[in-house]
Amino acid sequence: MARLVLLTTLGLALALLGERFVALRNRLNASREVEPVDLPNCRLIKGVEAGSEDIHILPNGLAFLSVGLKVPGMQSFTPEKPGGILMLDLNQDSSRARELRVSRGFDLESFNPHGLSTFIDQDDTVYLFVANRPEHRSTVEIFKFEEEENSLLHLKTLRHELLPSVNDIVAVGPEHFYATNSHYFSDTFLKYLEVYLNLRWTNVIYYSPGDIRVVAQGFDSANGINMSPDEKYIYVADSFAHEIHVMEKHTNWSLTQVKVLHLDTIVDNLSVDPSTGDLWVGCHPNGQKLFIYDPSNPPASQVLRIQNILSETPTVSTVYANNGSVLQGSTVGSVYGGKLLIGTLYHRALQCQL
Repeated sequence: MARLVLLTTLGLALALLGERFVALRNRLNASREVEPVDLPNCRLIKGVEAGSEDIHILPNGLAFLSVGLKVPGMQSFTPEKPGGILMLDLNQDSSRARELRVSRGFDLESFNPHGLSTFIDQDDTVYLFVANRPEHRSTVEIFKFEEEENSLLHLKTLRHELLPSVNDIVAVGPEHFYATNSHYFSDTFLKYLEVYLNLRWTNVIYYSPGDIRVVAQGFDSANGINMSPDEKYIYVADSFAHEIHVMEKHTNWSLTQVKVLHLDTIVDNLSVDPSTGDLWVGCHPNGQKLFIYDPSNPPASQVLRIQNILSETPTVSTVYANNGSVLQGSTVGSVYGGKLLIGTLYHRALQCQL
């Protein structure tokens, strides 16, 4: 009898693992190939050699790029070099991004920047928020941008048990923000296990100096986050569910879901065009290629534009797609003045004319 129970339990466990494996391949779009969509006058951004995971553009055309992210178990072209923040002036013809100096006292050697956001105060002070993964930990760094000196003054490092795996941020005040946790656990093995088992324990956090709480949860893999130009809605990308969630933002900072947009690709970072409200989405057509890197069959890139997302029938169009021959593993697309910047997880970055 004991042997029968053991065999039954083992069989059920193997069946579950097999079912989870098939489900994971579907969530990763493991068999998908992308049809190319080209743009005119595209050129690689000089100075970006090992990924530009997120890009945030100020109203004056200065673009922040987070570069050099290292993710355990994934490809890195500069494994020994720490990450940094670069700046590209989109008002100039140059396609070279330059690294911003960071104030003394900040640990640059372990700097591992992920998502970015900015907040511009009433006195025009620009605060830069950076999701940082130093030595596989999770912090949020707040900097003051000093434009004349081309530098960042480090103001504060934030840590909290509710911020175990911060992926992206949207700032709503000088020390106030929403953040996505793309994993429930901070341990690397447990992160991969929760993805495999599809636990759907990832969430969105609201943070202020006197208030930190979960405001949305139940995501497969909460990733990019951004806000509508009128500041009424928060958009959340759920990567492996291939979804974008539209959440209404209330005066007490809580969120309620309004709708979910289902897509056929792995969505990463979200950018919002302040003049139109359109969403620009960096995507991974095939996640398996992203995680299991093969230089002879590299991960593709894709950028979507979503118009009228609040309507019953949003318009979704592929603006750029490449099979990896030019750009590998796109994570973000951000627009300014008829230009599109496309960043990647660990490859290069591209600037195109729209």
